[in-house]
Amino acid sequence: MRLGVLDVGSNTVHLLVVDAHPGAQPLAASSTRRLLRLAEHLDRDGAIDDDGVAALTRAVAEAAEAAEDAGVEQLTAFATSAVREATNGGQVLAAVEAATGVRLEVLPGTAEADLTFLAVRRWFGWSAGRLLVLDIGGGSLEVAAGLDEVPDVSFSLPLGAGRLTRDRLSSGGTHDDPPTAEAVRELRRHVRQQIATRVRDVTRAGVPDRVVVTSKTFRSLGRVCGAAPSGEGPLVRRALRAADLSAWVPRLAEMRLEQRGALPGVSVERAPQLLAGALVAEAAFDLLGVTEALVCPWALREGIILRRLDAIAAAGGADGPGVPARVPAGAN
Repeated sequence: MRLGVLDVGSNTVHLLVVDAHPGAQPLAASSTRRLLRLAEHLDRDGAIDDDGVAALTRAVAEAAEAAEDAGVEQLTAFATSAVREATNGGQVLAAVEAATGVRLEVLPGTAEADLTFLAVRRWFGWSAGRLLVLDIGGGSLEVAAGLDEVPDVSFSLPLGAGRLTRDRLSSGGTHDDPPTAEAVRELRRHVRQQIATRVRDVTRAGVPDRVVVTSKTFRSLGRVCGAAPSGEGPLVRRALRAADLSAWVPRLAEMRLEQRGALPGVSVERAPQLLAGALVAEAAFDLLGVTEALVCPWALREGIILRRLDAIAAAGGADGPGVPARVPAGAN
């Protein structure tokens, strides 16, 4: 069957279409995304402004049309931290549904961590042993650790690369280029204080046999630090070493946006967030005792698809025509 996942994040609206059935590896049929930067449409009260709602509605409508054109049988649509934390999130969801017919479910941060962990576990298999999984998004950092498909510990911290860039590396609504040394020091201090509050939770889950990082920020950092390009395929081993990352952080802090955007694996749209993401990654590696992590090509969207397939298999088959796809269990 052909399934679709529509992911409304802090940076983009991303539609992933896969061909899949229970017991088989989901195969991507298409992947399209639209830059939105929804977090930049928050007003002083933490509400998404009218322009942001309009842009989100257009993006969801276009994605729904693309899913229909692709022959998607079931579409699961969800939103993460930008909508989750907006003071008018409920009204925004209602407005989008009224205009597009698409119901966006809001994923709690722990559900993001759990589903990303599931995707990583399925990618590497049981032989990977105990996993520690880190995921830096636009609005939050997700951490999960454990031995099974459901992690023993999972949590989310407000340390997304986009959020930190907007709130702590900008002045008067514009990005400092490059940021001041004081701003970088303050951001580094803030990030480490936040992560330090949860280190004990992670260590209680046991020493990991393998540390895995996933999603765009980590993939970009891996590429900057020498990992193979995406063109070599998903099965190539890609690793991010703490020593390489720490060597790059001061260099990134001194670069202008144009220079960061010219680095391998870094898009122009992601260049402003790269430094904040690197500081979060470095702090997480340091405080959690990580010397090397593998980069996984699967993340949250794949986790949602896998959970959906598990539900279909448990029910003995696909939902009938006209029955809308539901957000995976535990996501509400």
